[in-house]
Amino acid sequence: MTQVIKKARKTGIDYKFNEYQNLIELKEYVDGTYDSHYSKDKFQATEFILSSGHGEGFCLGNILKYTQRYGKKEGKNRNDLLKVLHYALIALYVHDEENKE
Repeated sequence: MTQVIKKARKTGIDYKFNEYQNLIELKEYVDGTYDSHYSKDKFQATEFILSSGHGEGFCLGNILKYTQRYGKKEGKNRNDLLKVLHYALIALYVHDEENKE
């Protein structure tokens, strides 16, 4: 279990919107992407896109894609929302890398 989740558990916060469980589910989803068909020889295609300088646009484009797809392809597919969150995490990483001081 990650330090963030351990800390949240210790704070005694009464989460109103199931954030604690959703963070655990998001972590499990992200962990699964490292063993999926999107990862080849321990490199994900996203890494190549980020290293070519297209990370921000790629992430924001995928956030829009999966947001618009939610409710259409395969109905209200929970995985589409997890993908939105995952690409938002990657966008945060890109932001932080590009704005190091």
